[in-house]
Amino acid sequence: MESQKAMTFGGVLLMLLLTCATTTSQPTTAIDCATVTTLLSSCTTFITYGTPDPIPGSPCCDAMTSLNLAAYSTDSRRSICRCLMSLITTYNPNATAIATLPGFCGVTLGFTIDPNTDCNYISMSEN
Repeated sequence: MESQKAMTFGGVLLMLLLTCATTTSQPTTAIDCATVTTLLSSCTTFITYGTPDPIPGSPCCDAMTSLNLAAYSTDSRRSICRCLMSLITTYNPNATAIATLPGFCGVTLGFTIDPNTDCNYISMSEN
């Protein structure tokens, strides 16, 4: 009887661990605009003046890499896109500079940073 209880408890514990592992490995919360803005703040000089060019390993490129890693789902890509489009509309930065950031940093966000980008059509299949 004791061994049967131990096996049942062990099975329940294993199921709980598997459930936790699968639910925590794929977060469902999209990135918020405050985070995107904070990350891009390290690129302010380049976005504003177009110089100096960011290079991989620089704080600006580290921020772009973080955005790229955060774009793990269609929803998160769309969220990042909407935040970037809002920043472009609000602050009217150097559109060419902001569009070239991913290329300078060697990342692909899965969409073009452009005022005409429709974030609703972004999916995970785009790279």
